[in-house]
Amino acid sequence: MKLKNAHLVTNLYGVATRRVLYLSFIVQPRPVRSAFTGSEIVQALSQSWRSGFGRGIRLAFYGTLCATLLSACFDVKVPTYKRPDTPEKTAYSKPVVTASETIQPDWWKQFHDPYLDSLVTKAINNNFEFKVLAARIQVAGAQIGEARAGALPTMDLGAGASFEKTTGQPFSKQFNLATQVNWDIDIWGAVEKGVQAQKAEFRATEWDWRAGYLKLVSDVSTTYFQILQFDDQIEQQKQTIATNQKILTIFEGMQNNGLVPKTQVLTQRAELNRLTRELLELRRSRDLADNALATLTGVPAGDFKVPDGHLQKRVQIPVVPQGLPSQLLARRPDLIAAEYRVLEAYDLVGQAKLAQLPTISLTGRGGSASLQLTDLLKSFTFSFLPSINIPILDPSVRAHVKTTEAQTTVVEQQYRATVMSAFEEVENALVNLDSHEKQRVELQQEVAHLSVVAAQIDAQLKEGVISQLEVFETERTLLAAQLALLANHQQLLSDTVTLYKALGGGWPTTTVQNVSKETLQ
Repeated sequence: MKLKNAHLVTNLYGVATRRVLYLSFIVQPRPVRSAFTGSEIVQALSQSWRSGFGRGIRLAFYGTLCATLLSACFDVKVPTYKRPDTPEKTAYSKPVVTASETIQPDWWKQFHDPYLDSLVTKAINNNFEFKVLAARIQVAGAQIGEARAGALPTMDLGAGASFEKTTGQPFSKQFNLATQVNWDIDIWGAVEKGVQAQKAEFRATEWDWRAGYLKLVSDVSTTYFQILQFDDQIEQQKQTIATNQKILTIFEGMQNNGLVPKTQVLTQRAELNRLTRELLELRRSRDLADNALATLTGVPAGDFKVPDGHLQKRVQIPVVPQGLPSQLLARRPDLIAAEYRVLEAYDLVGQAKLAQLPTISLTGRGGSASLQLTDLLKSFTFSFLPSINIPILDPSVRAHVKTTEAQTTVVEQQYRATVMSAFEEVENALVNLDSHEKQRVELQQEVAHLSVVAAQIDAQLKEGVISQLEVFETERTLLAAQLALLANHQQLLSDTVTLYKALGGGWPTTTVQNVSKETLQ
């Protein structure tokens, strides 16, 4: 026998016994008086104990005692919460600093684009998936009250009337009134454990909301950057097509004069076909990005279009944080939500273990019946039925304990997986950002060098040293390099967004905190 739990259940048993004896005293009918003497209270308790009513109390008393001793044979120790162990991150690609040096609540405003700011505000107010996360907070808050209600008495009240007429007999009627009060006493704290578990779930849904906020802002920002990149790509693609059209005209003239074979003309026409196809694909991608941004902002797809713009002119690359927050695991909302769900699992295990202990139910019934409605309240009957339930003999209770313990293992592993994913996301964001910054330097130099070449080629053309064809070829090479630099600009913007998201980003605290306070009070 696991007698190590006997002291716990014995102490709680004493509390339960005192509650039952107290109730047995207050329900005895007696004249209304302002106070009772000590001897009168003792006498009343003795009479109740020896009466038929007292026999019911004694049965509950002895039954509870036996059940308590049986409960000592089972493990009813409530587990103490401990954060799941995870592999430690020994070093990051950047130095560690305080969170205030890396994270700002409105971090997207560092891109200095008022239109982006308006899109973020619109998405936060209108995105339906984000509203679902907010509604789940309300649901979790309501479930806290539902869990608390399990420790409160319940009362049912009913009234009825019957009318009967039998041949040869006078008309008869009867009125009745009945009520029942039932109270399952939470003597071991199982209901309270359920309340604590629900509070942990409530906190987890709060952090789900913050994670959703961070994801929504990130999605809006990256989609907006892609749209502006498509606009620049479409414009440069048009210039490339125009240049290649001029080259085709030159080839056709040369072919007419027998200077180049027809295959070279056909090759240039095929190049124009390819460039035109790519232009159509860019326009398609732009329309799809518009539809995606419309959905993010709560507007039907097709009813929203971002005005044409230039990415490099409209959006500035912000200064990237020079370090990483020292408390990364304490900032990321997905990690905090995952840990709250581990805490919830611990509380549910405790509730399941406490459910193995005996429970006491107090049921009071009262009613009245009369042939006349006016006499209904003149006579009233009342009964009090204490009862004890011993769930340790129910195999489903033990099975439920094992289920909750297994579920705890699941959420602990999920927490560890979330931590590892967080480390990977941060490192990937740092690697991408560092690589694209270095590529940007090379691309800027490439564009600068090709610009010098293009200027010299143009000067040579004016002097008649080279042909127009060489000028067009140089322009085409320069446009390709400029297009690569544009793509790099968009990558750096997206990398910055990804890094802020991986580091935990920022979010307004007022709305969700107000919801929390109103619910938990």
